[in-house]
Amino acid sequence: MRIVVTGATSMIGVALIEKSIEHGDEILAIVREGTSRLSRLPKSDLIKLAYADLDTLETVTGDGNSYDVFYHFAWAHTNKQERDDAILQEKNIKYTLDAVELAHRLGCHRFVGAGSQAEYGRVDAVIDEETKCSPLIAYGMAKLSANYLSRKLCDKYEMEHLWGRIFSVYGINDNKDTMIDYALNTLAKNEVATFSSGEQMWNYLYEADAGEIFYRLGKVAHLSGVYCVANEKSRQLKCYINEMASLLGKDNLIKFNMNSTPLGLQVNLDNLINTIGEINFTSFEDGMQKIINNR
Repeated sequence: MRIVVTGATSMIGVALIEKSIEHGDEILAIVREGTSRLSRLPKSDLIKLAYADLDTLETVTGDGNSYDVFYHFAWAHTNKQERDDAILQEKNIKYTLDAVELAHRLGCHRFVGAGSQAEYGRVDAVIDEETKCSPLIAYGMAKLSANYLSRKLCDKYEMEHLWGRIFSVYGINDNKDTMIDYALNTLAKNEVATFSSGEQMWNYLYEADAGEIFYRLGKVAHLSGVYCVANEKSRQLKCYINEMASLLGKDNLIKFNMNSTPLGLQVNLDNLINTIGEINFTSFEDGMQKIINNR
């Protein structure tokens, strides 16, 4: 298989590329000129680099031979300050359509986009693909719009369209300022880490498992649609936090605020598993141990 990946140096992009190399696939990795994350990519003759920003995807030409699957992970303006900026997020809709156009020019027959649980908004129930989407912030609204419009454009070009709605993924290549990053940094300094009550249900998926899921979605034929990308099991958030503290031997430095219980996150993966088969999910303990060993 020959694949194209935008956002190739992102957490899930790297995980997907690693999985693709295991299967001997050829990869066209689209990266930004001057990116500081290039070292994240594995060393392999199967990877060919193409340098382009989201607003210059039309400059990518490939090698003259057709590719099979186009994975679109790149998304601009993802920091907290810009996630609810309607003007900035609207640009990502255009970038996604540009990605479909590029996929068509490169001969791809399948387009796999990276959506988000933010498309659903606040849901006080178990989420699946049939859950009504009511996004609350511009980021979720743009993801939902990009899904609909990229699917429409794929229909025009007779490309299969799959949209993986990502929930909460963690890993070695995760962004900074996440809850896990805060906990590890605080506990490493022997300081007390404070959280909400932790009573809410949550769902964490390790980066390699996310890469496996997206890889399999790219292999599925004639099954366009939306798929939840998450772990098969949800647990109370405090279980994850206590497990992190235990791995570091810092159980006494965890404090929960019992006056605050935010809305949780639970997912039904029946549709995904029925489509791509069973996944041997990485346990949170094993995933965290890999992160700790890498710090």
